[in-house]
Amino acid sequence: MDDPVTQAHPRLSVHDVTFYGTPLAGLETCWAALGVSRLSVLDTELFDSSFPMLLQRKGYAVEAVYHLFAGGSLTNDAQAAQDGLCRVIDAAARVHARTVYLLTGGRAGLSWGAAAERFCAMVAPCAAHAKAAGVALAIENASSLYADIHLAHTLRDAVALAEMAGLSVCIDVFHCWAEGDFDEMVQRALPRTALIQLSDYVLGDRALPGRAVPGDGAIPLERLVGQAIAGGYEHGFDLELIGPRIDREGRLESARRACDVVGAMLDRLGA
Repeated sequence: MDDPVTQAHPRLSVHDVTFYGTPLAGLETCWAALGVSRLSVLDTELFDSSFPMLLQRKGYAVEAVYHLFAGGSLTNDAQAAQDGLCRVIDAAARVHARTVYLLTGGRAGLSWGAAAERFCAMVAPCAAHAKAAGVALAIENASSLYADIHLAHTLRDAVALAEMAGLSVCIDVFHCWAEGDFDEMVQRALPRTALIQLSDYVLGDRALPGRAVPGDGAIPLERLVGQAIAGGYEHGFDLELIGPRIDREGRLESARRACDVVGAMLDRLGA
């Protein structure tokens, strides 16, 4: 007999990168098994002709869409980068997605400051387009191990760049929870935060990416989530679960357990 399907907390999504390589029909099976009502997807999914019909049929809401800006390099053609992002924004708007969040593209030989200025200039028409379309455009923080395709490797840098560009912020807690000014930067980020991504880290794990199911590691997630809620954060919490620990347990099994743990946490916090 199949396991009974339970409903995930309504503010939870499980990022589709958790099931990377799974076709849309398989993703639909995972979403149903998890009982999620919000989705966090890759931009390529927006262009699958069956995706909008699936959303309408099942009543899913799209919380966030991931996009790699400028093909991963800020030295690439600006017009092509703008056209690509605007195409994603338009597709996101058609399915009423709330947020498109970005990796900025890497700086190649540019200094950080010069690359930040170039990013702001390149993304400006897209920011205006997103605002007109009613879609939030956000920058996430990501490890410096992704410096080939991104600029913002601390929460401070992500917030500073978002402020420069007039964009929102996606806080990936896994990549910034141990920063010395984390609490201060969360407070600075919250007024423009469009998405918070959650996973855990087990001390001493050197795997890449070394993510764990919330509750299995050392990140004080309940305190951090409580801080965000108390600070007025009203949007979704996205579970991004990738890496050897997730693969060993099983992607769906890990995601189901994460939904249970974080859902109970959100209930305790009155979210």
